[in-house]
Amino acid sequence: MLQEALRPLDLGGGDGADGDLVDTVVLLASELCENAVLHAGTEFEVALTVTEDEVTVAVTDRGAGPLELHLAQPRQRYGRAASHGRGLALVQRLATTWGTRHESDGRHVIWFSLSNGPVMAAPPTPPAPPDTERVWSTAEQARWLLHVPSALGDRLEPAELVAELIRRLRELLDADCVDVEVDEGDGNGPQEIARDGAGRDGGTVVEIRLPMTAPLRGVLRVAHRPGAQAPGVEVDRRRDLTELIASRVAMAVESKWLRGVDQRRRAWMTYLAETSELLGQSLDVELAVAVVPQVVVPRLGRWCAVHLMEPSGRLRLAALTHADETKLPELRGVLDPDGTPGLPAELRTRFAELVRDGTAPVRFAVPTDGIALPLRARGRTIGILLVGRPEGRPHSPEDVVLAGDIARRAALTIHNAQSTGAHVAVSQALQQALLPRALPMAPGLDFAAEYLPASTGSDVGGDFYDVLTVDMSRWLVSIGDVCGKGARAAARTGLVRDVLRVLIRDGRPLPRAIEMLNQVMIEAGDPLQFCTIAAAMVSRRRPVGVDSSPGTGRTGLDVELVLAGHVQPVLVRADGTAELIGQFGTAVGLVPTIRLECTPHRLAPGDTLLVYTDGVTERRRGREQFGSERLLDVATGAAGRPARQVVAAVREAVERFSADPLNDDVALLAVRAAP
Repeated sequence: MLQEALRPLDLGGGDGADGDLVDTVVLLASELCENAVLHAGTEFEVALTVTEDEVTVAVTDRGAGPLELHLAQPRQRYGRAASHGRGLALVQRLATTWGTRHESDGRHVIWFSLSNGPVMAAPPTPPAPPDTERVWSTAEQARWLLHVPSALGDRLEPAELVAELIRRLRELLDADCVDVEVDEGDGNGPQEIARDGAGRDGGTVVEIRLPMTAPLRGVLRVAHRPGAQAPGVEVDRRRDLTELIASRVAMAVESKWLRGVDQRRRAWMTYLAETSELLGQSLDVELAVAVVPQVVVPRLGRWCAVHLMEPSGRLRLAALTHADETKLPELRGVLDPDGTPGLPAELRTRFAELVRDGTAPVRFAVPTDGIALPLRARGRTIGILLVGRPEGRPHSPEDVVLAGDIARRAALTIHNAQSTGAHVAVSQALQQALLPRALPMAPGLDFAAEYLPASTGSDVGGDFYDVLTVDMSRWLVSIGDVCGKGARAAARTGLVRDVLRVLIRDGRPLPRAIEMLNQVMIEAGDPLQFCTIAAAMVSRRRPVGVDSSPGTGRTGLDVELVLAGHVQPVLVRADGTAELIGQFGTAVGLVPTIRLECTPHRLAPGDTLLVYTDGVTERRRGREQFGSERLLDVATGAAGRPARQVVAAVREAVERFSADPLNDDVALLAVRAAP
């Protein structure tokens, strides 16, 4: 662009003189533009003025101070010879006149002029300007040392900024070498982060501690070649400037360290969030324990083990993993308390400390060095977490803090899983207590039943079935569905079953017994806990004049059926037909007076009576229900088979109907007249 602007300088004198003038202007302007970019770090402007007598170029930047003479000296930058710093020396030698000025708005202008007249004899070279660096005040030196233009500072990484600062310090103090060492407290010791120049043996070294907060520690060293002595006042000035730079370097180092800490903490938060998500995916104790080592290795250590406290007070090895799977058998032999040779003495001692009053992690050295952390929940120790050292280094304080956080989360997850497991065990035991332990075996009768709970967890269903032997020739067959789930439903289920048993054993007719059961439930004052019941009094039928001893003269079964709000049972004939039987009545526990109807039925040899809960017919597949028609088709297909096969056929059909989990309990009970 300058060459284009300088084309009018060709006044017919040929390419010689005018061509040299253009080249000189371009060269000097380029040097000043380069100085503006490298040392001011701001935008700049170039102004070109051409007259018949001279060419004037002015480069304006927004730099902070008049340091051109100092920057004109050759210097080292990042260990390599610099090619810049020659601009003002060239301006001084080639320009007719030149100068600098500072505007009131903070702009800094460097200008030069070249004569456009005939070439005159070169005047004698003026003496070099005095070295103004020696007359700078301490304030000017500090200003140059510390000021980094914002446009330049924003582009520099902290390490690059430190390198620039110590380069300035070395040049200002004419030092042989300046370097910075920092210890971040991570166990790796002091690390050199910047150096300018090369140290010489036998010189003097000044060390200034970097003013940083713990755990950061650092030192800035300034080395002078042998014999480079300075007066006392000069020594004090140099130390003051060095301490000033040390403070500025400390700020840059802390900024970099804090940025790294923030990044690591963000990574920790993500890591801990993922860990919590993994631990919270199951309430099964063994699965929860197995997840813990997987999230620890290899992030926090090469291997990890979890020991859980047994009710007897002994520790057992519950989970173990190693980054190198080939080492697992050997590691298991050392860490398994029940294995051979068992726990080393050091680990037994550490375990005893943690179990007794463990609140803080302890270190161990066998089988490899690592840390042991207590797994504490609800104020007691439920286990111990062992984490071996990471590859090639000991655990840092950050590792210990992170492992402690994981130990707390793991302990809470394991404790919740243990509590849930105990609750589930109690619920399942309660569920089983509501069902008969075994069905009676009687000549001429074949009983079979199945119960499919909608939940295998802590919820107790309200469905039940029961078979009561009234005497040697009569049996009470009942099935019911109490509204709701959980402990209240279980309590009401036990009430219904036991009251009905007592009333029947007391000789009450079946309809009267159910009416009295309704009164008991009404007195409980909980209308939400009503119940539907299908009850049948099954009697062995005998021909007149035949010996009445059990097992003789079998001609089928008589059934008296009462439905209190329950679905109709299925009567499966031996000839391959099936039908719904019984008359609907009122559910018990809803109103004081109920309507019931007892219907008689006869089971010929080979016939089967199937009673069930509404979880069978109301099984859903999208909007479609299993329904009564499909139940009759399945029952017809199982006609003539033993009772257990009839029940199995219905159960399999219900399970095949939909792949979705059960949303309601399913109870099935079949009684068959022996053929």
